Parts: sequence; structure tokens; C-alpha cells
Amino acid sequence: MSAATSDIILERMMALHPKIIDLTLDRMWRLLGALGDPQKDMPPVIHVAGTNGKGSTLAMIRAGLEGAGASAHVYTSPHLARFHERIRLAGTLISEPALTDVLDECYAANGTAAITYFEITTAAALLAFSRTPADYTLLEVGLGGRLDATNVVDEPALCVITPVSIDHQQFLGDTLGAIAGEKAGILKRGVPCVVGRQEDEALEVIEARAAKLGAPLLVHGQHWHVSVEGGRLIFQDEDGLLDLPLPALRGAHQIENAGTALAALRHLQRGEAAFEAAMRDVSWPARMQRLVGGPLVERAGRADVWLDGGHNPAAGEALASVLAEGPDRETHLICGMLNTKDIGGYLRPLAAQARSLHAVSIPGEAATLPAAQTAAAARAAGFEAFEAENIEAAMDRILDQNPDARILICGSLYLAGAILRENN
Repeated sequence: MSAATSDIILERMMALHPKIIDLTLDRMWRLLGALGDPQKDMPPVIHVAGTNGKGSTLAMIRAGLEGAGASAHVYTSPHLARFHERIRLAGTLISEPALTDVLDECYAANGTAAITYFEITTAAALLAFSRTPADYTLLEVGLGGRLDATNVVDEPALCVITPVSIDHQQFLGDTLGAIAGEKAGILKRGVPCVVGRQEDEALEVIEARAAKLGAPLLVHGQHWHVSVEGGRLIFQDEDGLLDLPLPALRGAHQIENAGTALAALRHLQRGEAAFEAAMRDVSWPARMQRLVGGPLVERAGRADVWLDGGHNPAAGEALASVLAEGPDRETHLICGMLNTKDIGGYLRPLAAQARSLHAVSIPGEAATLPAAQTAAAARAAGFEAFEAENIEAAMDRILDQNPDARILICGSLYLAGAILRENN
């Protein structure tokens, strides 16, 4: 089959619902029923929700499981370069023929009924998982939790909630408590949940929901602790202390994500091999990723080129912390954002860590914030900011100022995807 076959089916699926996001589980239940309820036949599920860090935490759990010899299906979103990245079958990206088959089957089972792109592609992932042996299934929530298309498993083996912060207010509510309530919607009666660091308002909501369901919680700061001492990661819970290498993912926020992953692996009764692998072998693209090949790296010469896809205020704070802790090198940002994001909240923490910001529009993305608006928001946040026609033009201007700069391309994951398609 040609590589375009799945793309053709995915394009058809986009036309099945007028909205990109429409939160309800009714359509999902209907389609899963027509498919024979594949969600009931999957390997034990670890369900991960949260605003920030859920992808990195899931990647560490996966690295730990695989490092200990277990196999895991993985479902994440969005993809960066190719849709296939969303679905791993027992550790391997789904093949084009296998993806085409499950997409075709879901499209036929759904008929012409309304269903969102995320819902029908999630159903395709669950169908693939139900037909392939593995030890675990790792499901990352797409948006929220309570009404997310992944929230269809009656008895997961474990739930995980990473830090909750303000994001997607138009869908989840405009207070931290309301958003936490949506995230806590993944909790199930009697099923344990690992909870990462939370603001008090969010934790109170999660704890209240867990109490109603009799769901045991393993909470950061109460049941487990994580810190850095002497260049090593120290994790401690009631089972004892772990002394491990720092995670391969950069940034102080990844220490807390690592703690969440280790708490999950502890609950799953994994041993030292899993804990070491979770730190050593984890990889997660577009999270402070240094580009090492491709046209942009060649263009950069002596300059370093980095890529990050964080896009909300908490992600901006985390990225600013990474830059502050890194080597003393003049940093210039190239930024593109979606028009649905709090760009001011994202940029303000970064202003003190960068010499300039060059704003670009995201190529091929209808919801891009125009470069002029991104530049204006950057100036309001305290940057020396410029507009650029594209990434290459921005990079050339930066290199004219400093051929030895650190260039960080940041903002939307859609921009990161466009970069990785050409430079990976």
C-alpha cells in the first residue's frame, strides 16, 4: 500500500463532524459498540491525564516497562510528523497496512454518522490494541478527561494525573478547580491513581472525587517525594529510597515528572531495571530537543538549534527554568503559536532568558496566530521582537547578529511538527 492510503482515509474522517472539538462520549460509545467493544479486550490500561507533563511522564513509564522486559501499547496525541506516531503496538509504531486496516474498519462501522476526528481515530487505536498482545496499554488523554474519547475503560490498572494548570478554558472551565474536575473524571471506583504536584485548589477537587469513588491516591508530597541531591535523582516512598541518574529529559520540571513515573512503576511492582531505564532511556520529541541533523542544523553552522513544543503559561515557566539552568549562551527565540493559546502567559516567563524573539506564522495551519500578533505580544511581554516570513529568514537574521547563538524554536506543537518533518 502507498504511504498516502491512511492519509486519504484520515482526510475523509475530518469531514464526519463540523467541529474539531466537541466533548461528549455518546458518539464514542456508539462506535465502540459497533466494533464489538474493543476497549474491553485490551491489555491492562494505565490512563494518564493532566495539563502539563503527561506526555513526558507516559514516556518515562513506557521506558521503564520496556527496560524491564515488558511490552506496552501506547496512544498519544497530537502527532508531530506523521499520524502513525500516535499508535505504538507492543512498542513499535503501527505500520501503514495495519493503520489503514483499522481506519477502514472504523470508517465503515461508523457510516455517515457524526463523529469527531479524535474520536474515530481513538477508536481505531483501541481496536488495534485489542488485537495485538502486550503487557500494558498506555493511554494519554487528549483533552480534559471526563469526556475525553480515551475515557472508555471501566477498570484501568492505574490512573495518573500530572500537574493541572489553566489551559483550554473554553472547553474545560475558567478556574483551576473546574479544570481539575475534568481531569479527575478519569478516576474509577477502587482504581489507584498517582497524583503529581498540584496546586491546593486542584488537589482538593481530585481528593474529593477520589473519596466519592473509593479510589486510593498516591500523592506527591504525601505518599512519595522526589528531589535532586549531588547530581542524582532521589525518590522516596513507603517502600524505601531510590538513588537514580537524572532523567534524560532536560529541565527541573522533568524531575517531578520522573517522580510521578516512578510512583506508577512502584505501584506496578516493577524493580530496579525499570527505574533505571525510565530515567536513562526515555525520549520525547520536541521537549527541549536539540536538533542534530537536517537543513536547519546545516544552516545554523556553529549555532545550536533547539526545539520545544510547550504552549501554555506553565510550559513557559518550565522552559524559562531550563534556559536559566543551561550554559551561559546568548539565546534567541523563534516562536509560532495557535490563536487559541494564552501567548502572553506563555511568553512572560521567557523574556528574561532570551536576547530576542522572531515571530513566525505556522505554515499550513489555519489556526495560527499571525506573526505580527505574536511579535506584538512578545513586545508587551518585554522582548525585543521581530516578524519573520519563515523559520529560515528568522534564523538568518539571528545568525547575522551572533553566529554562536543558541536558537530555540518554540511555541506550538504544530510548529514543532513542521520542523521535525524536515529536520529529523
